[in-house]
Amino acid sequence: MRRTEVLQGIRLMRFEEILERTRSRELSQEEAASALGMSERTFRRWRKRHDADGAEGLYDRRLGKVSSRRVPVDTVMKALELFDTRYFDFTAKHFWDKLKSEHGFKPSYNWLRLSLQANGRIAKAPRRGAHRRKRPRRALPGMMLHQSPPPRRRGTAPAMSGWPGNGGT
Repeated sequence: MRRTEVLQGIRLMRFEEILERTRSRELSQEEAASALGMSERTFRRWRKRHDADGAEGLYDRRLGKVSSRRVPVDTVMKALELFDTRYFDFTAKHFWDKLKSEHGFKPSYNWLRLSLQANGRIAKAPRRGAHRRKRPRRALPGMMLHQSPPPRRRGTAPAMSGWPGNGGT
């Protein structure tokens, strides 16, 4: 069972428990909604759907559906076939360039790279060493510096020159 389905089941059990407490007048709608982490209006909508359709009315209808943005299977198979037969010695970047220019390929380079990795055509690049990791940017003229103030003893206020009583005028 997927994580989303498990979480949906837990959410349904919590809702039914709190709905029973609301119906027995232990909780108000406002308290029930805040216990579930939703607005009062959303709680009323969920209660109405639960009364009309039972637990089935609360299931997320998006689960189990394929995304409309998903790349078609025939495009995936065509790309893998081209990589296996014609472009086997190309890197992922060069392969993507050829697909785009000569075959009218639309999906992104990142999608192609991940697909080739998932299907075992190319290996993932090794992690870069510690000496290659990005350092924090060097401060340039005009950049704001974020410095913490120096520590001070408890019970003392910082001295502010120029204020009456602090040696100022």
